[in-house]
Amino acid sequence: MSVSVQMPAPSHRRDRDDGDPFLDSRTRAGEGDLLATDKEEEIYTSSKTTSRRNKSLMSRIRCFGVELTPDNIAVAMVYFVQGVLGLSRLAVSFYLKDDLHLEPAETAVISGFSALPWLIKPLYGFISDSFPLFGYRRRSYLVLSGLLGALSWSLMATFVDSKYDAASCILLGSLSVAFSDVVVDSMVVERARGESQSMSGSLQSLCWGSSAFGGIVSSYFSGSLVDAYGVRFVFGITALLPLITSAVAVLVDEQPVVGPGRGQNFSLASPGFFESSKHNIVQLWHTVRQPNVFLPTLFLFLWQSTPQSDSAMFFFTTNRLGFTPEFLGRVKLVTSVASLLGVGLYNGFLKNVPLRKIFLATTIIGAGLGMTQVFLVTGLNRQFGISDEWFAIGDSLILTVLSQASFMPVLVLAARLCPQGMEATLFATLMSVSNGGSVLGGLLGAGLTQLFGVTKDSFDNLAVLIILCNLSSFLPLPLLGLLPQGDTDVNPKGTGDDIEMKSN
Repeated sequence: MSVSVQMPAPSHRRDRDDGDPFLDSRTRAGEGDLLATDKEEEIYTSSKTTSRRNKSLMSRIRCFGVELTPDNIAVAMVYFVQGVLGLSRLAVSFYLKDDLHLEPAETAVISGFSALPWLIKPLYGFISDSFPLFGYRRRSYLVLSGLLGALSWSLMATFVDSKYDAASCILLGSLSVAFSDVVVDSMVVERARGESQSMSGSLQSLCWGSSAFGGIVSSYFSGSLVDAYGVRFVFGITALLPLITSAVAVLVDEQPVVGPGRGQNFSLASPGFFESSKHNIVQLWHTVRQPNVFLPTLFLFLWQSTPQSDSAMFFFTTNRLGFTPEFLGRVKLVTSVASLLGVGLYNGFLKNVPLRKIFLATTIIGAGLGMTQVFLVTGLNRQFGISDEWFAIGDSLILTVLSQASFMPVLVLAARLCPQGMEATLFATLMSVSNGGSVLGGLLGAGLTQLFGVTKDSFDNLAVLIILCNLSSFLPLPLLGLLPQGDTDVNPKGTGDDIEMKSN
């Protein structure tokens, strides 16, 4: 730079200034300031170029067709935590079965009870959208959700010793995941709004692909750790995982919310609170009652509410077939990989296929393949020379791929139903309806398990239970006409103003 400072002015400028000593001296006097300004501009330009280069490099990194911006990384990490929390799933199942000595129907009821926080997700969306905490609608609630999850699993690792305490702590942990799920879902919906079915599918693929990857990371150890150290140790390790959600909150690109009624000192007793709540509830009801929202939501509820036999099968595989926690951890590893394959299957081949065709094909194929569990229950697989272990692994692999591929359209449809405005609340409402169907299906399965006399020691009617549960999945198919046809936008921009849902 010293050489540049000593260089004379350009020749055309010097020729123009000849014969005017005052102008020449003024030009020389300002030359230092000019060069200093040039240096500052050069530094600013260099910094700006570097920033642009970094952003350009970041934008070139894609996963499932989605740019890995800090926001998207935060979303993916929260879903990763949801998947890696599966580390405790086997520990919970064995704890309820072996330590608390519960029956299959009782464990199914506790599972349904623990899913209750997922039924009131609109409340979390309303809180997140309307009441910023410390000036933020997303970051603060992610931090709190992580801390709540860490608390619940810490209690499971130390003080819990009854089925009521266990149900309460599992419920608390479920609340933590559900709230963080609403927050990241709102971020996903904001990006999916106005996008094609293909782009919406890519966003959902990133989310659930991250969850599946988290499941892969935790799967094998979920069984081996239970075998080696016991369920309490696994609960203690699990308590550390929700803290990741709190940590990645700093990656969320969010501007602080300021203004009356939206700061951290907002009073729940103020007139603005009740006025805002009434407005939001009215607008939410106005949106949900629209036929292009209500009818697809009704189908999702019915599609998810068919009875399940998962708890009964868990007791059969452990008490009758003698599957160990370590082996079930390996099966879970296979299903986690299969879940990722299901996401890839949808993202690569099905995201441009009309939703009706996907639901029809996956339901028919899934029901047929689900019947193969009867082979395991009756021992027919051994007559074909296939061991119980290998049959269980293969059956779980195929069913999980199909299940994940069929669940992706549910998420895409729910995201595309949301109008512009209070995305977190409406998307949470739609997913709560879907989760309500799953809870109802679990409770129906628990009732049928009790009705058919399937207990931890008696499995005589388990094959009939499996057949009935699989046949029931055909019941919602006549209502496929409730879904939108093709790739039409279920929320056209022309109706956006009529159902716009602002927090204030």
